Amino acid sequence: MTEVTTARRSRITPEREAELYGAVLELLREVGYDTLTMDAVAARTRSSKATLYRQWGGKAELVAKAVRHSKPGGLALEEIDTGSLRGDLHALTLRSDDCQLEQNSALMRGLAMAIHGNPDLLQAFREHLIEPEMAVFHRIVQRAVDRGEVRADNPAIGFMIHMMLGGFAARTMIDELPPTQAYLISYIDAVVLPALGVTRD
Repeated sequence: MTEVTTARRSRITPEREAELYGAVLELLREVGYDTLTMDAVAARTRSSKATLYRQWGGKAELVAKAVRHSKPGGLALEEIDTGSLRGDLHALTLRSDDCQLEQNSALMRGLAMAIHGNPDLLQAFREHLIEPEMAVFHRIVQRAVDRGEVRADNPAIGFMIHMMLGGFAARTMIDELPPTQAYLISYIDAVVLPALGVTRD
């Protein structure tokens, strides 16, 4: 059964998949998650609802995968290895320019509200975004531990993803400004690295 499902799901080309994800994000920005429908996605992309459901199962999975696809480099953060934790976190930040950061911030604010009332969306985000990204951040920090940059018993390690997401989200809520590369890099240097016991050279 799994092999049959995989075969069915592989019919959409990567180019077509990217086109569909782009349309989903456009619709999300226009109408929000709750108003977004599979009918609207089908109409915008000139595809059938049957194809969409066969490929993604439902709206929650489609949206989660569209957001994942929009991340620069996807979730292949493990490809970043500059030789230092500071370098890795800076390189991660610089994958998105200021315009992309502002767009992503607005999109995630809207989805954060939707997640509270949609268990399916929360589960899809956990499966396709949160858990994979937590695992990759863990590997990045583990490399820093192995290099001797971070102590293995540092309690801040368990809050790494919280710190990163918190700084991103708080920029708009507190300062009423979008997150920028300069802001996030200064936040990493002033908050994240000191919490992990990493000092600047």
